[in-house]
Amino acid sequence: MSQTPRTIEWIGGVDGFVRLIDQTLLPTELRYLDCHDVQTLWEAIKLLRVRGAPAIGVAGAMGVMLGVRGSAARSFDELRADLKTAANYLRSSRPTAVNLFWAIDRMERTADEHRTLSVPQLVERLLAEAQAIVDEDRQMCRAIGRFGAELIGDGDGVLTHCNAGGLATSDYGTALACMFSAHEQGKSFHVFVDETRPLLQGARLTAWELIEHGIDATLICDNMAASVMKQGRVKLVITGADRIAANGDTANKIGTYGVAVLARAHNIPFYVAAPSSTFDLSIPNGDTIPIEERDPREVTHGFGRQTAPAGVNVFNPAFDVTPAELVHAIVTEKGVIRPVNAEAIRRVLG
Repeated sequence: MSQTPRTIEWIGGVDGFVRLIDQTLLPTELRYLDCHDVQTLWEAIKLLRVRGAPAIGVAGAMGVMLGVRGSAARSFDELRADLKTAANYLRSSRPTAVNLFWAIDRMERTADEHRTLSVPQLVERLLAEAQAIVDEDRQMCRAIGRFGAELIGDGDGVLTHCNAGGLATSDYGTALACMFSAHEQGKSFHVFVDETRPLLQGARLTAWELIEHGIDATLICDNMAASVMKQGRVKLVITGADRIAANGDTANKIGTYGVAVLARAHNIPFYVAAPSSTFDLSIPNGDTIPIEERDPREVTHGFGRQTAPAGVNVFNPAFDVTPAELVHAIVTEKGVIRPVNAEAIRRVLG
């Protein structure tokens, strides 16, 4: 079995840099991008060179490091100002995935809690915190895989939407972690991969990861999901998430809500796999989750070719929200949340 290459990592010590896979070039080219400053990393997040909620969180933490490494600050206040500038800039890159904000907030808290350290010592401490976020993400993904594998049986057909694999995290994935773990246990199953328009993360990324891991997969257009379900070829759906509200309403890549509705219509369980860092318990439900709207040219000029008439109006939200009532269970590193409601979420997450 092949392992997904490292999606994002910090190279070197406190004077190091961020190296990440440029996912806009997959599946035909595996190329790494080195980010030596906050601006380059911001652009990588904005243009989806690095994407997926957990991976964006890791990028946010490492971006803070890029903002303070090499700082000319001679006091905590000066360093904190440099950190705040980097943090605020990184927060402006993408609005929906809560992991970005969670990781940046954590880096700011770390700085405030260690304000008595010298500037060099504090920069070292911040690097250690960024690395801890990476290590914790890897552990959470492995745990999600172990819990989620129990949902997949021999002979099952599994449908997934967008990409929630190793490319969306620092190691193993969330939704795909369930499949990787089940595969490692020797289970035989088949995955149907929605291509996920308009940027084809399913076709370009998920299909690539599954093939790399030796898992049987079939790529389908998004509008084929209902037909495949009706034929009885899908026994369960597993997707990732970018933000989960306190009641279990879940924001994920655009089209996920439609898949959940189809699953309910065909009596197929719809599962979400996500780490605890993807929950935003500060918001009661999905109505207040900010939904990113992206460049209309992603729809009218997909991958450089014009496919729509000039001047046509375009609506291009990057995400939609699936109501908790359509989610059969949420798989986290702390266990499976079922039923999906505020009480059960609080109980499992502690």
